[in-house]
Amino acid sequence: METSKIKHINMPDFDELTGSGKLVLVDFWAQWCQPCKVQDPYLEQIARETGDDVIIAKLNVDDNRYIAGREGVRNIPTMILYKNGKVVERLDGLQSKAMIINAIEKHK
Repeated sequence: METSKIKHINMPDFDELTGSGKLVLVDFWAQWCQPCKVQDPYLEQIARETGDDVIIAKLNVDDNRYIAGREGVRNIPTMILYKNGKVVERLDGLQSKAMIINAIEKHK
């Protein structure tokens, strides 16, 4: 069985990871969110396909309300793409695999 390439992060990891200099996609999700569950397989596929070029992380908004609020997350799912600690793209709502890949490719 293949292990997930997606990192599950919390508040202590957030600033270090998003400011790492790599392209980082953070999926702000909640366990009760059905659209979040729909996107999970896409994110797993994208994580495998992009390898080490992009870090994909998931942050549970119920456990990390401060970070979600600070980052302006008003609805979920929301994905935010960071590069060098700065927001370079924001994807609100349910996204297709192609839309997520397009956002990543635009900022590589």
